[in-house]
Parts: sequence; structure tokens; C-alpha cells
Amino acid sequence: MRNFERVFGKTKPVIAMVHLGALPGAPLYDAMAGIEGLLAGAAADLDALQSAGVDAVMFGNENDRPYEFDVDRASTATMAYVIGRLRERLIIPFGVNVLWDPQSTVALAAATGADFCREIFTGTYASDMGPWTPDAGAAMRYRNRLGADQLAMLYNVSAEFADSLDRRPLADRARSAVFSSIPDAVLVSGQITGEAAELSDLEAVKAVLPETPVLANTGVKHDTIADVLRVADGCIVGSSLKVDGDTWNAVDPDRAADFMTRARAARGGA
Repeated sequence: MRNFERVFGKTKPVIAMVHLGALPGAPLYDAMAGIEGLLAGAAADLDALQSAGVDAVMFGNENDRPYEFDVDRASTATMAYVIGRLRERLIIPFGVNVLWDPQSTVALAAATGADFCREIFTGTYASDMGPWTPDAGAAMRYRNRLGADQLAMLYNVSAEFADSLDRRPLADRARSAVFSSIPDAVLVSGQITGEAAELSDLEAVKAVLPETPVLANTGVKHDTIADVLRVADGCIVGSSLKVDGDTWNAVDPDRAADFMTRARAARGGA
């Protein structure tokens, strides 16, 4: 929580996604466009989001489907290159997420000087990618070994594309993760990218974690942002800001600006 407040203050932040195109080595990588094509797309999205007034951005490799637990080194290296090329354009805090690899996420954050990172750090899941057993202890210790102890760690406690094998209620799992793993914030997700977390899940998690920032991680839309921010301490948004609300499209500047107008109204103009 200390690091979260240092990065975001007391405003309920809107963290917008810069979804990179598929990276080298991934099945959907566009070799014709190449890395310069990835850079151009990311730059355009970043400019549109910053112009819209989002509070922070997060760079992610959502297009590296099918996802991996042990991410190809080329993916992490390419993300670092793209972010490095864009650093001079950044005027707001930024974070990173290398799906679904906590160690690579922390390494990328340390290498690029990111303010925060997001991952599945805790739990045991049956997933589309196979058995999923992240290690929060290893990730946190790796962060400190890399000298990145100021990095805010955002823990997604309801993994997309997966079902928890821990049958405790989500609120109990979230409370336990905070006690045992000391995250800076807890994220609540829907089933897949772009699908909303249940408002009742957000309410349940926030009720047991009144002192820990709890954010909606997926599926926040223009017509739900007010309800979400009534409960949550912020949100992460990607698909809703894209052309036609499609995850794989470019950011739509008008949709992004409209979303932020509604978000500011929902949090009292903060």
C-alpha cells in the first residue's frame, strides 16, 4: 500500500492499457511490420491515452497468444526495447505486465524503471495454459534483489482464463494474500480479458480489505465506471477505450476522452 500511494496518491486511478502487438516468437507476430511496427502502434496508443487524461498506463503483451508461464526471452527483451524508446513521451506513471510470468514481469519493471507491475502472484489454478502455481515469495525477493523495492506490486487474485483450485471464497483468498504476501494493491477480474468483474466480488473483497487498495482489473465500461468507482479504489481498463470496444483494435481517442470525463465525474472531479 505504501508504494501504491506513492505512485497514485489518494485519487482512484484509471490505469489504461497499452496492448503491444504480438512480439517476436509469438504465433501472431507480424514479421512484415516488425519491431518498428510494434513501436508505432504503441506510440499512437500512448499518445491518445495521455491526451485523454488517464492517470497511468500499463504496457502488456496481451497479443502473445497462446500465453506462457515461462515467457520467451525475446518477448521481455522486445517489451523493454519498445518501452525504452517511448520513455521520453511518458508524462504519467507506467507499469508493466508480462503474461503470465511473475519473474519476467519484475525483471522488465526493474529494467525499464516502471512504477508498478501487475501479475498473478498467488494461488493455485486450473487454466487454459495448464496447472498454474505462481510463487509470490520468489517474485518479491527477486524484486528486492534487483534493487526495485519501490516497485508497486499489484496482485490479481482472480485469474483470467482459469479457475481457482482453492475453494475458499474470493474475499477470503484476497484477505489471506494480503496477510501472507504484502501486495500494494489487490485486483479483481472477470473470466477473460474485457469481461467485467462481478460488482458483488468487488464489494466482498473491499469489505474485508478496507485498508488495502482494491481495483477492478477487467471489463470496466463507460456505463459502469461510476458504479465501479463507488466500490473500488481505481480500475485498469483496456478494451473499452479501443475502436468499437474491441481489445485488439487501436485506442479510440474519443472513447478514451469520454471514459475519463465519466471517471472524473464519478470521483468528484479528482
